[in-house]
Amino acid sequence: MRKALFIASFFTFMLFVAKQASAQHYFYDGEYYDNPFLYEAGISINAMNCLTDIGGGKGIGKKFLKDLNIGKTNGSAGIFFGVAYKNAVSLRLEATFGQISGNDNVLQGVTDIAKQRYNRNLNFRSLITDINLLAEIHPMNIFIDWLAKDRTPPRYSPYLLAGIGYFSFNPQTKLVGSDRWIDLQPLHTEGQGWVAGREEYKLNQLNIPLGAGIKYELSPLVNLRGEFVYRHTFTDYLDDLSTNYIDPILFTQNLTPQKAVLATQLYDRQIDKSIAGIDGKRGTASNTDAFFSFNLKISVVIGRERIRR
Repeated sequence: MRKALFIASFFTFMLFVAKQASAQHYFYDGEYYDNPFLYEAGISINAMNCLTDIGGGKGIGKKFLKDLNIGKTNGSAGIFFGVAYKNAVSLRLEATFGQISGNDNVLQGVTDIAKQRYNRNLNFRSLITDINLLAEIHPMNIFIDWLAKDRTPPRYSPYLLAGIGYFSFNPQTKLVGSDRWIDLQPLHTEGQGWVAGREEYKLNQLNIPLGAGIKYELSPLVNLRGEFVYRHTFTDYLDDLSTNYIDPILFTQNLTPQKAVLATQLYDRQIDKSIAGIDGKRGTASNTDAFFSFNLKISVVIGRERIRR
């Protein structure tokens, strides 16, 4: 209900500011005038990936691209609607739908410390629904007054973006020899909610999106965009993995018999179980997880008016 109210308020605000500016025009090109406020509505196709405890590169786990598994990139898609002021700053509401995944088997054959992650033998996937409210800044249109210079602005415009997001995820894994995907959060695989200091994580959370891109005006009414958006999250459980192994007796004590059996099967799948026993290292809690996407967008511009001859 709150989400629907927020979206309705956002669109009401944009309609109001557009109406206030509707009587103002300035020259765009030989065919169109601009309103100071322009709408933009479009779709995107994306490549989505993540940085979590599962998988990664050789050696000790690293931050950002040094620990990225390109082969685990998944497709995603999105829709967006925004309003821009004089093509200099804009506000847009965007929904993205995709999937992230990871697997320790990408480390097969390593001989350094990363072999411990390969031995851990875990995998996951998670469907992502991400709703962002983003502010864009276009420096070329902020710091250069094209009208004062009596020059036509270029068709391209690099920009920076930042905002706030609300996303849902649901880590799942497969039973060995089965095509069945199992939801992991209800199994409390690390004793979340039972072990002191380990709270049960929520499947709907906030994130902070940050990114950069470039907009290209294919025509006065159609824009193309290429951009990168990184989402900083406040959870280490995108992959249901963060800290240490627990005593499996906790599953029997706190779950239904059916869930206890599943949790016992799934929480510890080490190839060599002598490497990490109870309280042994399972993940690294010092860094939260993140996901990101490379986006290609096409949109329609609403608000430019054709010059009447």
